[in-house]
Amino acid sequence: MATAVITADELREAWRLLSPAERLESFGFLEPEEAEELFLELRAADQLSIVLDSPLAARRAWMRLLAPDDAADLLQEADPEERPELLALLPPTTRREVTTLLAYEEDEAGGLMSPRYARVRPDMTVDEAIGYLRMQARLSVETINYAYVLDSDQHLLGVISLRELFMAPGDKAVFEIMHTEDLVTASEDTDQEAVSQLLSRYGLIAVPVVDADGRMKGIVTLDDIVDVVEEEATEDIQKMGGSEALDAPYLQVSLLQMIRKRAGWLAVLFLGELLTATAMGYYEEEIARAVVLAVFIPLIISSGGNSGSQATTLVIRALALSEVRLRDWWRVFRRELLAGMCLGGILGVLGFARVMIAQAAFGSYGDHAMGIGMTVAVSLLGVVLLGTLAGSSLPFLFRRLGFDPASASAPFVATLVDVTGLVIYFTVASLLLRGTLL
Repeated sequence: MATAVITADELREAWRLLSPAERLESFGFLEPEEAEELFLELRAADQLSIVLDSPLAARRAWMRLLAPDDAADLLQEADPEERPELLALLPPTTRREVTTLLAYEEDEAGGLMSPRYARVRPDMTVDEAIGYLRMQARLSVETINYAYVLDSDQHLLGVISLRELFMAPGDKAVFEIMHTEDLVTASEDTDQEAVSQLLSRYGLIAVPVVDADGRMKGIVTLDDIVDVVEEEATEDIQKMGGSEALDAPYLQVSLLQMIRKRAGWLAVLFLGELLTATAMGYYEEEIARAVVLAVFIPLIISSGGNSGSQATTLVIRALALSEVRLRDWWRVFRRELLAGMCLGGILGVLGFARVMIAQAAFGSYGDHAMGIGMTVAVSLLGVVLLGTLAGSSLPFLFRRLGFDPASASAPFVATLVDVTGLVIYFTVASLLLRGTLL
């Protein structure tokens, strides 16, 4: 890059467009404080790239800048053979902390938590606790908004905010003012989505992580979980679009990997659409006798697919936010049954009106207009109802079978409804138009 002055904001904006070499070179144009701040904001994969491309002295400085949980995230991005060398760059205490964190799964609370948190003893006075917290603040604790009250065996006894400490009389004991009831905690193996829901539900800045015996292991803070929430939402959206989740930002995924991620689902959907073609062939005689029926096929099957896509998107998101649970499937089914009937009725009326308007304006359907209009209306009611019920039920089925509900993607539901929609349409047509058009 040119030797022009560059600011941290400009580098942030251009980051995705730069090669790894250009990114590393750009750090040389920043003030040290700006470079450190920007480095700490980067994704773990980008931090790893900077570290690996730096000379040894700079590599050690970058690694020692990271908090233990952030260093663990970086090491999880590294290849197994690179990890020992990167671990060796850390101070002994940090190295032990990071090694402990790496023993957890990266999507569990234990893998997200920071082992550095503010702690006090229950028998301390308020003045002693404040002095002790001041000393801990120099040791780079994760956050000092809350102090956690621990006994000699590290069992979590209570929690107290820094504000409450400053407001309390200096000679009062910590155990007299700490909160002990309804402590919100996460276990070491709590899934990252469940941790994010705890933080959101209770409006917390941090949630303590405890083991099976109630001993405190660390804290997961709000900033730890922000990237997790974005990652989970991105994966769900990509799956709902009918693709495997990408492992990196879009422009950093190779073309071959992109094709592999998308080809599998497209092949499955293609095979599903072959069933649609088979169904069309099965009703070939009906279509030949009444060509006008073919005009409404796209209308019928797309309406069912659209209603199914709406339902599956709403239910998948509700499951992700824990607004509904598996035990709520019957309540959801009843709601979607009524919704599907109403939505199908609305589209049925519109479809019937379309046929009758065309008949009045152009005489398009002759003596069969009423029969065709009723066929379209009843078929829309049935197909939309089916699409709504299928779209709302499949995420529950996937969750029950242990799969990600987002795998019940909108394209998957639409393909399923395409086939059944044709069956419904021609079944209704054969019942209502038999002896006339058919």
